Amino acid sequence: MLKDELPKIVTDTLPGPKAKEIIERRKAVTPGAVGCVYPCVIKRGEGAMVEDVDGNYFLDWVGGVGVLNIGYSHPEVVEAVKEQADKYFHAMFNIITHEGYVNLAEKLGSIAPVRGEHKKVFFANSGAEADENAVKIAKAYTKRPNIIVFSGAFHGRTLLTMSMTSKKSYAKGMGPFPDGIYRAQYPYLYRRPSGMTEEEAIKYYIDSIYELFEECSGPEYIAAMVLEPLQGEGGFIPAPIEWVKAIRKICDDNGILLVADEVQSGFCRTGRMFATCYWEEEGAAPDIIATAKSIAGGIPISAVIARDEIMDAVPGGIIGGTFGGNALACASALKVIEILERDNLAARSVEIGEKVRARYNEMAKKYPVIGDVRGLGGMVGIEFVKDTETKEPYPELTSAMVQECAKNGLLIENAGTFGNVLRFLAPLVITDAQLEAGLDIFEKALDTCIKNM
Repeated sequence: MLKDELPKIVTDTLPGPKAKEIIERRKAVTPGAVGCVYPCVIKRGEGAMVEDVDGNYFLDWVGGVGVLNIGYSHPEVVEAVKEQADKYFHAMFNIITHEGYVNLAEKLGSIAPVRGEHKKVFFANSGAEADENAVKIAKAYTKRPNIIVFSGAFHGRTLLTMSMTSKKSYAKGMGPFPDGIYRAQYPYLYRRPSGMTEEEAIKYYIDSIYELFEECSGPEYIAAMVLEPLQGEGGFIPAPIEWVKAIRKICDDNGILLVADEVQSGFCRTGRMFATCYWEEEGAAPDIIATAKSIAGGIPISAVIARDEIMDAVPGGIIGGTFGGNALACASALKVIEILERDNLAARSVEIGEKVRARYNEMAKKYPVIGDVRGLGGMVGIEFVKDTETKEPYPELTSAMVQECAKNGLLIENAGTFGNVLRFLAPLVITDAQLEAGLDIFEKALDTCIKNM
């Protein structure tokens, strides 16, 4: 079966002839701004493996960018969607109640680590929509106009979420942007100010919040702080728990809601059902979670989760939408969560992450271009630098690595403010043999690229 295969390239060139023809057709009818540098056109996918239209087998460490935590084409999910499709595809929840929406809301409310005895859930379609609606909900509850976001953040490509996103290459030429969005420093400890200990750096990053209160907006006007527990596009940077606890206290002291963007880090990716489970264990649970990606194994759906009093403060008509909580997506999501819990994929995520980090750290002893290895569970980043002392970013190497790995049947993707981080987001159903094969391809590619740079 494909899900048990190892990477294998059978064509003389990549893309192969059939894939090349389709990619050329793609270029003719789709905008180049969407972008794609991969020589692969999928025919089918199972588990962590993709077969392309030319018969090449690729191991996928991108997972639809964190969407496929349970892998491609899980048979139980396929069956759940088929069963729902036999009944109806869609019933707009604003008009007709369907039980799948209610069942999924009940389930997410029971497992999400947000503050409150009882939670309510609102469904949209994408991570950006979830983040945008989380902000609207926070403003409705607090009656305040402003929000705080952080350096390195990525929250989406709508006008509001582009404005919230730090890296402005995602928003080039798109202004003017909404007012009332202020940015503090996220604790990127690998690149902390020179000479600071980690403890001193965390205080430095916390102080940036107070500087913002002084120079940009008083805390009484801040509705929410929105942050990623582990930054995705920003470079797979985990938020230190001591910093999170300090942020939680600042929010509590000033009536500010803490919003966790768990679009990429949710659904067992970091070794817990949500990355904010780690926060909850330290008494620093968020007030609102916005999540998406792996919630339904590839069918578009996102969710905003908060306690009753927050959700109930939203005026009628402020939130809603045609496709939010689509029946097929809800059926898929319920089955995905059942599989994640039953098969203990949170523990598998921890196991995978430990193996990846151990191998990366071994590589770091041999290759001085590796500056940092970091992550939580099966969400791992490896940062490349030209010099480990100056930490000058090495994006040319990551770009070369993406191509060299693909040539050998491994799909990887870069990340980071400087484009010098490679991310590990393989499906959590990856086999041990596939993981080792991928790590071997990765190391061989690194050796080749260094020699060719």
